[in-house]
Amino acid sequence: METVAAKDISQRIKEIGLAIEQLEEEDVAAARRCRKQLAKIIGRDVDGIADAYIDFENMAGPNPIIGIHTKDITDTLMVMGKQVVKHPQLALYQSWQLLGDAVQVLLGNSDLKPTKQDKRFNDPTWFDNPFYKRYMQLYFAWCNRLFEWTEQVGFEDAEQRRSRFILSLITEALAPTNSLLNPAAIKRIFETAGESVQQGLVNLLDDWLHNGGMPAQVNKRAFSVGENLATTPGSVVFRNEVLELIQYKPITPQVYSRPLFIIPPQINKFYIFDLTPDKSFIHYALSLGIQVFVCSWRNPNIEHRDWGLETYIIALEDAIDATCEITGANNVNVLGACSGGITAATLVGYLQAAAKTKVNVLTLMVSVLDMNIDSDVALFATERSLAQAKSYSHRKGVLEGRDLAKVFAWMRPNDLVWNYWVNNYLLGYPPPAYDVLYWNNDTTRLPAELHGQFLDMYEENPFHHPGLLKICNEPIDLSQVECDLYAVAGLNDHITAWEACYRSTLLFEGHCDFILSNSGHVQCILNPPGNPKSFYYTNNSHPQRAEEWRKTASKHRGSWWDHWAGWIKVRSGEQLEAPKKIGSSLYPPTDIAPGTYVHE
Repeated sequence: METVAAKDISQRIKEIGLAIEQLEEEDVAAARRCRKQLAKIIGRDVDGIADAYIDFENMAGPNPIIGIHTKDITDTLMVMGKQVVKHPQLALYQSWQLLGDAVQVLLGNSDLKPTKQDKRFNDPTWFDNPFYKRYMQLYFAWCNRLFEWTEQVGFEDAEQRRSRFILSLITEALAPTNSLLNPAAIKRIFETAGESVQQGLVNLLDDWLHNGGMPAQVNKRAFSVGENLATTPGSVVFRNEVLELIQYKPITPQVYSRPLFIIPPQINKFYIFDLTPDKSFIHYALSLGIQVFVCSWRNPNIEHRDWGLETYIIALEDAIDATCEITGANNVNVLGACSGGITAATLVGYLQAAAKTKVNVLTLMVSVLDMNIDSDVALFATERSLAQAKSYSHRKGVLEGRDLAKVFAWMRPNDLVWNYWVNNYLLGYPPPAYDVLYWNNDTTRLPAELHGQFLDMYEENPFHHPGLLKICNEPIDLSQVECDLYAVAGLNDHITAWEACYRSTLLFEGHCDFILSNSGHVQCILNPPGNPKSFYYTNNSHPQRAEEWRKTASKHRGSWWDHWAGWIKVRSGEQLEAPKKIGSSLYPPTDIAPGTYVHE
């Protein structure tokens, strides 16, 4: 409730600031008096307001497809500098307030402390030792004043969000936990007789040489795809230049006649759906009696630079035909996630336009189709940044997966950069063995043509303009798609904001069940039953605004997987005796799952 209240206050402050700017055109002296009065009012409870402003976990960041360039950072810093010159009184006010905060900290009268979500300061020394406590509080006082200044100075909305993101990069980089003064690092030095420093330097050199200068997030030697990851039994039953189609072995005596056809993101490998036995969505679907087929994308090289969305759609249609021939079904239930959701929606729109009834229902996970360039999902999607990103991949032929991984990391630097900086270099530990991070670091490339088309979507928003996007000369119009839709979004998703996911469902004509999970981007997909902290929201209505949906939504404990199970089973046809063999005479099994493309 405090965070909501602070945001309301923030909005009111912004509105008052705009009104003062309008007044300034008529009466400069009156506007100056209003600014002083506003500053006094804010200063009465500034610590509580500023604490609510700093929400690093949900900070808007760059879209990984677009990236963030040095010019974006410098331009944003220049905009901030101009505001300092334009409103020097606000900068002076915040400096004076920071000085007052510092005095209170040094006198021991400050109650500044990290939020419960901030794990950087878990070491009790930060609270028990007077020096470290003051060091930490001075850091938070500085952060609070910086972020409060962005709220007061009168930025345009997009400028403010970009400024907050750049400031978050700066303040998080300069956190006291990232230096050798970190009490955990000092304790580690004494415990190891200095060996932690030596090992930290070894880790730093290794990452500089082999990990693009980024702190390694995972111990890659701990995992092997096909051995302790992606182990659900199955076989490749169809292969073309673009994808391998994997059919999984049924584990129930009876199966539903209509199969599930999974389309993973092109920017990641498919086994996020089959990570480990306890986290495998594929195994879960098999346990429901669903016949599961998944596409494993080929990892493109420079010679595949001309692969575009149409290339992928044609390859998918061939794979659907193979799935139907193997199972005897007339159509399939399609599931797509993230960029795979964009591809799935395009596929369904193309089949609808071509009058081909090959898809029964559609499930979308964390997928944004209505790409409003003013939203957080495209925070740095300026005309220049889009052109730069397109030019970069065009010159290279592909967009390297490691470049995407870096952008993902800098969207949440505390969790994905500085956390491992401390672990690997200051403490001298090896990176952890974590399956999700192994998958995240097992990167793939995007062909230049497809990357360029994804970038064009941020400029043209083609799904919002029926007919603008064409596949095989067929105009894509999602408003003509009448099949049922099940859409899942993550409440804490920092990549595909849930509001943007919800807005995307309004593009379809058919009935939609929208589900809001309490998770982030990846954990929204990896949401197996049994986690006592999991919950999700549903709503029988489907209003035009996401906020209206949320106000009347019902909260449910548990995983959305179980809710989806009830939805998909009634749309999967009749039950039949499970096939004893995988594949068919026309499409015999070849390589065992997870296939060969996943190892490229």
